[in-house]
Amino acid sequence: MSRGESTGRCVVWVGRPSVEEHFGLIRAGWRTLVADPARLDSALPECGETAIAVVDLRAGAQAAVRVLQELRDNHPGLAWIGLTGQRTPANDPSIQHVLPQAFELIDGTSSLQALRQALQRVPADGIPVAFDDDQPSVMTGNSPAIRALSQNIRKFAPVELPLLITGETGTGKEMAARALHQLSGRREKPFAAINCGALPANLVQSELFGHERGAFTGATARRIGHFESADGGTVFLDEIGDLPLDAQTNLLRVLQEGTIERIGSCQSIKVNVRVLAATHVDLEKAVAQGRFREDLFYRLNVLRLRMPPLRERSGDIELLAQHFLDAFRENYGTRARAFSTAARRAMNNFAWPGNVRELMNRVQRAAVIADDALITPEDLELNADTPGIDKDSLGSARTSAEREAIVDCLRASAFNISECARRLRVSRVTVYRLCKKHQLALDQLR
Repeated sequence: MSRGESTGRCVVWVGRPSVEEHFGLIRAGWRTLVADPARLDSALPECGETAIAVVDLRAGAQAAVRVLQELRDNHPGLAWIGLTGQRTPANDPSIQHVLPQAFELIDGTSSLQALRQALQRVPADGIPVAFDDDQPSVMTGNSPAIRALSQNIRKFAPVELPLLITGETGTGKEMAARALHQLSGRREKPFAAINCGALPANLVQSELFGHERGAFTGATARRIGHFESADGGTVFLDEIGDLPLDAQTNLLRVLQEGTIERIGSCQSIKVNVRVLAATHVDLEKAVAQGRFREDLFYRLNVLRLRMPPLRERSGDIELLAQHFLDAFRENYGTRARAFSTAARRAMNNFAWPGNVRELMNRVQRAAVIADDALITPEDLELNADTPGIDKDSLGSARTSAEREAIVDCLRASAFNISECARRLRVSRVTVYRLCKKHQLALDQLR
């Protein structure tokens, strides 16, 4: 393993993975290198700094621990996951001294999905995190746009300030909100997700802030609203642009004073919540048209997180598609296992107006109807007549996303070129080349 230029997400498997384990990780987007203690010479596998070790303690545990120690000596702080089993259980005295240092221990008889989910949870800089184990992560990928998003989520998560998430429909705004919650100090408290556009206009106030018995016709009992029930946690207001003006006024009070009033009551109730809001509409335009309060917009827009559309995520489409397919197969055991060359080409040429959500839906439908192990363009309902991406606009979008990613990383690393290169997993020369390409004057940016 070297500290040279990055080669992507990397697992160093200490031991002998099965074929399913090896290729299952590769399909999930992990570059998998094997360090077999039985055949290892003096050289360890070369991998980027963002490597994670999987130490197979199911057989030859002592030799595996020796290789692990050598890796950790060369790379202090290396995150590693231990695989145990019947032959070498977690309570084996011969290896018990190293087990407390593991990020996680997994029973080796568990499914491959459990290992992949554990790998995704390792908090390594620049490695996407599976924030919800029950669903495939729409943030799986290794593009500059998704790296910048991952870095911003980690920066914004611990900060107790309102945050506005913007982006097109289907880009994963709620998943980003859940990631912010799970990476914050509020992770053990409630997370309340409310779709403002789905609330009946006459019940919005009651749903958000609650009501007293008899406050209006049909109010036969006291109701606790989402803000009060999420006390100590996070409230996520999706499609905030659809919130009626009177509810916007009460939301502003929550942000300014940290209090709510139930409908039919004049008593202020203190609530401690972090407010995350999301929208796919232009709120600045809504403010200009009088449909959204200007003071509320500025209160919500303290921090801003932009979700990149799929067309800007160069190289992520195939990773995401395989990710969704593997997760679907885990639950339903379909025949389809991968994508044909023609299917991959069709996916990369498609414009994806519905973004990641559309990709997931097409993959799941294709997995059900596919007759063979390889999914075809026809299974995905993509073909030569399917509208493709305008190459000029795609190139412009990718250039814009790349520029935004490098600027964000430079700022996050306090314009330290070496630190920026490490975070992006590229060389210093590449960072300077990107700055020149995008006409970034470092002195002026500083």
